[in-house]
Amino acid sequence: MRLGYYVGYWSAGPPPGAQEAVLAAERLGFDSVWTAEAYGSDALTPLAWWGARTSRIRLGTAIAQLSARTPTAAAMAALTLDHLSGGRFVLGLGASGPQVVEGWYGQPYPRPLARTREYVDIVRQVLAREAPVTYDGDFFRLPLPADQGTGLGKPLRSTVHPLRADLPIHLAAEGPRNTALTAEIADGWLPMFYTPRMDAEHRALLAEGFAKRSGALRPVDEFEVTAAVPVVLADDVEQAADAIRPHVALYAGGMGAKGANFHRNVLDRLGYAEACDEIQAHYLAGDKARAVAAVPTELVREIALVGTPDDIRAQLPAWQGTAITTMLVQTDPRALPAVAALLAGAVDAPADAV
Repeated sequence: MRLGYYVGYWSAGPPPGAQEAVLAAERLGFDSVWTAEAYGSDALTPLAWWGARTSRIRLGTAIAQLSARTPTAAAMAALTLDHLSGGRFVLGLGASGPQVVEGWYGQPYPRPLARTREYVDIVRQVLAREAPVTYDGDFFRLPLPADQGTGLGKPLRSTVHPLRADLPIHLAAEGPRNTALTAEIADGWLPMFYTPRMDAEHRALLAEGFAKRSGALRPVDEFEVTAAVPVVLADDVEQAADAIRPHVALYAGGMGAKGANFHRNVLDRLGYAEACDEIQAHYLAGDKARAVAAVPTELVREIALVGTPDDIRAQLPAWQGTAITTMLVQTDPRALPAVAALLAGAVDAPADAV
């Protein structure tokens, strides 16, 4: 298991200390650094900005939203960043949810799995650069049919030769069918709310997708699972858990509509449906404080590493031997060196780096 660093979203501006943390992550031997986007800052620009100061660490999007860019635009950004970084870019993609897709991007959301499959197909065509890109799908048609435009569109091939035709594509997936699809068509999985307790179920879904995998893709033993894991050091578990509760409450109660919240569905499958009912009810009523307070400590401890150094050391064995290939650390930038030192015994971080 390797270490990655998750910068996350912006609010008022770039997260304080983010650039210093990215540089520290590279110095500390982290394998990768990842950015996010929702409906504010984008995921690609920060990687170009911060990545320009680095030389080794991989640069990934977790995630770039499908609806934010056409497949060809996503491929253009990917091959550009891959060239600029010397082959360090990882394109992490995700479908997001109907509130963002329809409310922010003004696009229909139905059939996200089928849309994802077509999107990845087109990105791979651009990166392969074997022929001009053509596609006749349910969601994407290249060139645009004559009766839908001027009739002047023609198949085009990227003017830039990609540095890597097999640039890795990772997919965010939360539901069972989406997870299996990821194993079938992608090079890696970006899960949310991963818990060691569900590792056997996760492996079974991945195996289902691997059985349908094309021989043109990377071998199964090179498939990556990059799981974001919040890590909070504090005087005790409850104090540390308090730092995670707002994050869980937001995703369980405020991200997505009632009855259409894929993040909450993950927590429901973990057995926290009753708690999520309470969290969601408070959140939708506008009482965020009560929603946060309703997040159980047991839930936090399943999806995060929290407490004193001894508390976290006691939790680490459960994460070892899981399907995770990279633990994507989500922590206060100022705590990164201490967290790296604490996790060094459980992951493949260079001993001299920590």
